[in-house]
Amino acid sequence: MSTNPPNLRPDIAPAAKIGDRPRPGQPTIGMVSLGCPKALVDSERILTRLRAEGYGISPDYAGADAVIVNTCGFLDSAKAESLEAIGEALTENGRVIVTGCLGAEPDYIREHHPRILAVTGPHQYEQVLDAVHAAVPPAPDPFIDLLPAQQVSLTPRHYSYLKISEGCNHKCKFCIIPDMRGRLVSRPAHAVIREAERLVENGVRELLVISQDTSAYGVDIKHAEDRGHRAHITDLARDLGSLGAWVRLHYVYPYPHVRQLIPLMAEGLVLPYLDIPFQHAHPDTLKRMARPAAASKTLDEIVAWRAVCPDITLRSTFIVGYPGETEAEFQTLLDWLDEAQLDRVGCFQYENVAGARSNALPDHVAPEVKQERWERFMEKAQAISEAKLAAKVGQRLEVIVDEVDAEAATCRTKADAPEIDGNLFIDGGFEALSVGDIVTVEVDEAGEYDLWGRVV
Repeated sequence: MSTNPPNLRPDIAPAAKIGDRPRPGQPTIGMVSLGCPKALVDSERILTRLRAEGYGISPDYAGADAVIVNTCGFLDSAKAESLEAIGEALTENGRVIVTGCLGAEPDYIREHHPRILAVTGPHQYEQVLDAVHAAVPPAPDPFIDLLPAQQVSLTPRHYSYLKISEGCNHKCKFCIIPDMRGRLVSRPAHAVIREAERLVENGVRELLVISQDTSAYGVDIKHAEDRGHRAHITDLARDLGSLGAWVRLHYVYPYPHVRQLIPLMAEGLVLPYLDIPFQHAHPDTLKRMARPAAASKTLDEIVAWRAVCPDITLRSTFIVGYPGETEAEFQTLLDWLDEAQLDRVGCFQYENVAGARSNALPDHVAPEVKQERWERFMEKAQAISEAKLAAKVGQRLEVIVDEVDAEAATCRTKADAPEIDGNLFIDGGFEALSVGDIVTVEVDEAGEYDLWGRVV
């Protein structure tokens, strides 16, 4: 049992969990999946296609005929992590195919690792399959392979990410995701609902809706309606809420129409949880980021959301030390956080990223100043979290069980997303619980990020 403070790198997905070992003689592929949950979904799709073609999936390097490394290019530190993972796969296995966001820079990758077999970009599923076929020809068993494969899941059985769109239409100066993944491309609503229905039928108790800009879902296809489902985030949330699973919304920009989601949360159709990337609060900083600069109006929106749904949990990420950020601008951010009282907060220190327009901005902040501001920001965020959790002592909450070991059951409340938020631990009378159970607990202790309770 361990406590789980908020992950300060919200671009990182939960570690992939690969289960069954392949049958003897079966061609096998390993997968290293880095980056955000959107990349994890890409990894699941690639492995699902490969399994349908008769490939086995190896949980380790030694058992794989080749290894796919799905990379991240979100920050320079993430690029370095991807290069390190590629190097490890080459050392441990030797036959490596690279895909994902960093794959949009093949020359950069080959400069560091010339021995890789192939490089493909983000969500280029066919090219990845072609590279696998060339490296490890398929050898299906006609009696047990080539059947419609159940989707490979790299998350625990009881929750799953549900990607509703690719790309982004924003042009934030610090971000190169639109350059790597392109403009917004929404999936048809009926296809999203069909996938969600299948997941729930297979035992998924929680659907985590993800995209680069969830609240813009359907804009590119003019909110088309097809087979009884309309491609608009409000309609989609309502439809998903009818399936009987928890529905959690991530990466929601605070457009005006987001207020239409709040009554659905108050009704219990979707979880009262919004993950909104505010990034900063000072209007001048936001303008230099090329983001909407109405932080004061955002505070009004937060008040309105809480009036409709008092139990709503608000999560966000911020950047400190952005080029040109003055002490006064940073203090505005701290004051805004004091007023907003967000429940869950992650924070980056600004980094230059190759290709980002923010690199050319004047007045870059010194590293020691960025570190000092990050520490002050996190100290305030931690104090807010501690006070909010202390107020939950004595309350009865529904939780979902993520893990059961000899010490405790590790659970999450409706206010906690996997890996990036806190946990609720049940360290007595938990022996009858199973992973995926949803039970009611009474909270009897609170920490900075986590809760402890007992089954009612």
